[in-house]
Amino acid sequence: MSLLVVGLSHRSAPVSVLERAALPADAQAKLLHDAVAAEPAAEAAVLATCNRIELYADVDKFHAGVAELSTLLAQHSGVGLDELTPYLYVHYEDRAVHHLFSVACGLDSMVVGEGQILGQIKDALARAQELHTAGRLLNDLFQQALRVGKRAHSETGIDRAGQSLVTFGLEQLAVRTSVETWAKGKRALVIGAGSMSSLAAATLARAGVEEIVVANRTPERAERLAAILAEQGGTG
Repeated sequence: MSLLVVGLSHRSAPVSVLERAALPADAQAKLLHDAVAAEPAAEAAVLATCNRIELYADVDKFHAGVAELSTLLAQHSGVGLDELTPYLYVHYEDRAVHHLFSVACGLDSMVVGEGQILGQIKDALARAQELHTAGRLLNDLFQQALRVGKRAHSETGIDRAGQSLVTFGLEQLAVRTSVETWAKGKRALVIGAGSMSSLAAATLARAGVEEIVVANRTPERAERLAAILAEQGGTG
């Protein structure tokens, strides 16, 4: 058996495709179940963030594995296989390990060194463990990736050069003053109520933005995020 990763990210696909291919939690669970039910794969884990969707699997056949994982990503993302294929990348065996380690270190992020990815890798492993789709190979791989990522952050200071994307954006807006000074009296619009949007809203609230408006396709999720913000910091 060998490690295979098939995915797409901000490096390979436009934002419009990434947004359409986004996988909610229930779709990720179904994807994992279908992946291990497929003949080439014995284990599977999915790493889904705002900037990447990657399916990791332990496969016994390379070409069959690539074909099956690509088809499953297309089916569960709702993006047709013909449209999705040009944006997919494939890593196998040593290159697949190298890729995940680079991701864990923040080297493959939009802002180099951002630390949020470590929590997302941890969540991906926990999800696969909970659904019993991660075996010895993926357990060892993801745990080692977490160790590598933590070591890179602690020993190199890479996270000081690359904060979260939201913080980086705020610092660019503030330019010649502090983020807190710039944020005073500001109003902000957060589009979406998923994990990245929640992080953005929380970062804006901590920075001191006076009012945050949450716009989301499902009103209930937007209202829930707004309520959490109000409880945490009293932001309007």
